Amino acid sequence: MSVPPGGSTTADNPPPPARGDWPEDRHAGAVTDVPLLSRTAHDRGHLARSLTDPAQGLPVRLLRVDERRAVPVHEGPGGPELVYEEQSTWPEGAIYLGEAEGVAYGALRVARSLSVAGRPVDSWAGLREVGGALGDLDAGLLVQAVGIIEWHERNRFSPITGAATTIERAGWVQRDPDSGREIFPRTDPAVIMLVHDGGDRCVLGRQAVWPPGRFSILAGFVEPGESAEAAVVREVAEEVGIAVTDVRYVSSQPWPFPQSLMLGFVARATSEELRVDHDEIEEARWFSREELRSGTGPHALPPTVSIARHVIDRWVAGEFS
Repeated sequence: MSVPPGGSTTADNPPPPARGDWPEDRHAGAVTDVPLLSRTAHDRGHLARSLTDPAQGLPVRLLRVDERRAVPVHEGPGGPELVYEEQSTWPEGAIYLGEAEGVAYGALRVARSLSVAGRPVDSWAGLREVGGALGDLDAGLLVQAVGIIEWHERNRFSPITGAATTIERAGWVQRDPDSGREIFPRTDPAVIMLVHDGGDRCVLGRQAVWPPGRFSILAGFVEPGESAEAAVVREVAEEVGIAVTDVRYVSSQPWPFPQSLMLGFVARATSEELRVDHDEIEEARWFSREELRSGTGPHALPPTVSIARHVIDRWVAGEFS
């Protein structure tokens, strides 16, 4: 995947979690309707953000997020659940996430602790570790909380004057105190694409910072003045040296590492000789559906929480070609 200077690091690709899909999960083909983190079960309540009390008197559940973007987790009978701090009023400094079933939700950047408001915490985990196992409400709130906190911590000063910004609208606007300009959260569009041969083979590549044996589909950022489809064609040519056609949109997924929106595509290769640009990726190979289905191909595939895995699974199941 192409990244800008200072982008992806080993910290963005941590060692495999003890409980997750990586590297043990190398079999593809389990299809979901949409990528897991694209689901949401809460109303973001954008109008309430401008109120002094965005909770409007509702009970509040506050999600604590530490400096590593990990949150408190409890292992329930049905799987991991987020541990919220119950509040009767809206706490100062919290970021409003929205409302669900008569409860207002917020996020706050705090230090890690062994308990939350007297409730024990089984572990602190990040989106990669537990995102795929959470229910729709928890997953939607977590990806939103991580994304908005990332924005705040990376944009503490105005890009216009350099002045320290002030926070407004329950955490959804920063204001330049010198110019008065409002600064809103940003999202960087990125394309992620499965390239196939029109038959039973697809191209997977790997970055050098990934664990050994892990392969995924190709990806890269959309450049200024470029359509998403044009970015697919350009990135494939740059990374593996082949031309593609029949570029088709599949689905999208928020990916707050730090602030991307992943736009998923499939495309058909018009040639098969791979010419890898090693400044972009370390290795790329053709793999068959049977190799991905049986687990005899890559040692590790992307975790099920990712849109990369969603697209791979749907292709292995027989879609797109």
